[in-house]
Amino acid sequence: MQKQAVLLSGGVDSSVALAQVCKERDEHGKTHITAFYLKIWLEDEVSFLGNCPWEEDLSYARAVCEKLGVELRVVPLQKEYHERVVSYVLSEIKEGRTPSPDVMCNSLIKLGAFIDYLDAQGEVYDWIITGHYARSYRMGDIKNMGVMPVHLAKSRDLVKDQTYFLANLTQAQLSRLMFAIGAMTKEEVREHARQLGLPTKDRKDSQGICFLGKISYPKFIEHYLGKKEGFIVEEETGKVLGSHDGYWFYTIGQRKGIGLSGGPWYVVRKDIARNIVYISRNYFDDDKKRNSFVMRKMNWILGKRPEETQLDVKLRHGPQVNQATLSWREDGSVRVVLAQRDQGIAPGQFAVFYDGDECLGCGVIELDDQNLADYTPS
Repeated sequence: MQKQAVLLSGGVDSSVALAQVCKERDEHGKTHITAFYLKIWLEDEVSFLGNCPWEEDLSYARAVCEKLGVELRVVPLQKEYHERVVSYVLSEIKEGRTPSPDVMCNSLIKLGAFIDYLDAQGEVYDWIITGHYARSYRMGDIKNMGVMPVHLAKSRDLVKDQTYFLANLTQAQLSRLMFAIGAMTKEEVREHARQLGLPTKDRKDSQGICFLGKISYPKFIEHYLGKKEGFIVEEETGKVLGSHDGYWFYTIGQRKGIGLSGGPWYVVRKDIARNIVYISRNYFDDDKKRNSFVMRKMNWILGKRPEETQLDVKLRHGPQVNQATLSWREDGSVRVVLAQRDQGIAPGQFAVFYDGDECLGCGVIELDDQNLADYTPS
């Protein structure tokens, strides 16, 4: 009998993914399904917000499992999440960099700590199913399919596509994954949930960090790093225009939330030693290239770098891609030049590369245009 583990978050996407798996079980039989809810937050860590967001998520997950007749198990991963993701986020923010918690959450928790948990329990599942908007496939002779590498591809819904958040996965992780809704659009997922009468059919999508749903990013940062008053300074003139509560609340390219008239203003750099945020109204001037950067910590999904040097790249989640030219450095870093400027290039940020619909992998931006003049490969 085939065993399948379904990661259930309490949202409509993972609920429909579970329903799809149940449908196949009912049609073909010989499949045992277990749903898993990953609990990652201690109650006292989010008590400052009132009710813990995981409680509502878990109640929806339980209701969906009851509706579909599937066992639900709660896996406590609070310690692992704090050590692997929260610590990473806070360290990057303190260094003035732009972290990507959702990318790390997928590789280190959903498909990291959870797999470690299953292995430690001695539990073997043929597939781990998630509600991500993505697709995977193997290429080659059917007889050798089991040893062929797994390719990651965009979902049919390019707006909701989540390959940006999955690009740091390894072959070992992808080989155990199945994306049950990758061929569906968000509208089709919603309609499917309504037809089945799933409790999550009208539930709104979460907009917070990874699993956190109701916790906003600024509140998350304030909870851990607090506030520290500093100056907001105009880049071109050095004039103090206002004050802020800490450089860690700002990211390069940010426009909203600066709170000054006479704009639009953009964050152009941060002096973390002096807690100064520099802003400018001339972010898009021709003398500001904002179209090149250097990357390290590369993860190529097929285990080797692509032969092509002309690829598409995403610097954030969403349908927008930019054409990029890659050049390989002797020190292992990668220089990337974009065909068009991008306002949000920031150290610490993930850049994800594509060849058409296939997601090839990712890397972490180490240097942007402001620092490239001083860059010398080691």
